[in-house]
Amino acid sequence: MAAAGAVVPRPPPPLPITAFPSSSWPRLSPRYPLRLRSMLRRPLPCAAASSSSVLMPDPDLEPEPAHEDESRPRRIALFVEPSPFAYVSGYKNRFQNFIKYLREMGDEVIVVTTHEGVPQEFHGAKLIGSWSFPCPWYQKVPLSLALSPRIIGEVARFKPDIIHASSPGIMVFGALIIAKLLCVPLVMSYHTHVPIYIPRYTFSWLVKPMWLIIKFLHRAADLTLVPSVAIGRDLQAARVTAANKIRLWNKGVDSESFHPRFRNKEMRSRLTNGEPEKPLILYVGRLGVEKSLDFLKRVMDRLPGSRIAFIGDGPFRSAPGPCALAWNQSKCYWEDGRRET
Repeated sequence: MAAAGAVVPRPPPPLPITAFPSSSWPRLSPRYPLRLRSMLRRPLPCAAASSSSVLMPDPDLEPEPAHEDESRPRRIALFVEPSPFAYVSGYKNRFQNFIKYLREMGDEVIVVTTHEGVPQEFHGAKLIGSWSFPCPWYQKVPLSLALSPRIIGEVARFKPDIIHASSPGIMVFGALIIAKLLCVPLVMSYHTHVPIYIPRYTFSWLVKPMWLIIKFLHRAADLTLVPSVAIGRDLQAARVTAANKIRLWNKGVDSESFHPRFRNKEMRSRLTNGEPEKPLILYVGRLGVEKSLDFLKRVMDRLPGSRIAFIGDGPFRSAPGPCALAWNQSKCYWEDGRRET
């Protein structure tokens, strides 16, 4: 019981826990795609849920019976920027597995992405490279509008049932225009929380204009997918779009790739700098300022007997002072990950 006079903090607004809002999806195929739809229908955690159970799946949740129309393969056009085939990023595996699973279910898929390092096909999905240019504030990130007559013609001939675009970025504008031209439902998945990153990379006054751009884009979409409950609540609090158009796109672990049979004593010795018996903390991802990796240094200071390995690359690795050079190098292992992951 709260003490007299104590201020009880108001919980953040919950994400919607209702099923698919069919009234706002008049043209959306009920099978986009079946596995993704089952995730979207899963009730989202409300504000009263404990923090330890926020992302725990419901073991009693049964998949809904398939409808007759769901047996027909769908035609899905993905607009992904930057490329999940050439740029190492947090959603690389997500989109590669997404394409793979769509193809395994019999869906036809084309992928429009930035042009560098793009193969011709991936698991039977046709890949279309669009000319790109480097992001002014982060040169390693390629951007593309994807609105050339060639791209529009390719997508129009494909006749997609639905268009799915990653957001925010530049290519999502092209996807939005093409979706409106073709009268095709549009899903946007929000992956990079740019308003949070802007003060760390450039001018803080750009935060408000960025929120306006995000609102413009996602209010034009039929559905917005978010990678976490926290980001979903941020978008809802900022009134980016209607609450019933925000859904959680749950993450997963590839149990085939991450399996105990791949345990390797030589690799563990390498990651621990020759001390395999020591506890090992492993970070795999982009080494950017926005990842708050300095927090791990405070953890290591409290666990002097542990070792830590960083698999990835980014500006954090070469940053002076309180970043990379401040780490006890005998306790750290750095690898860009291009050979190992």
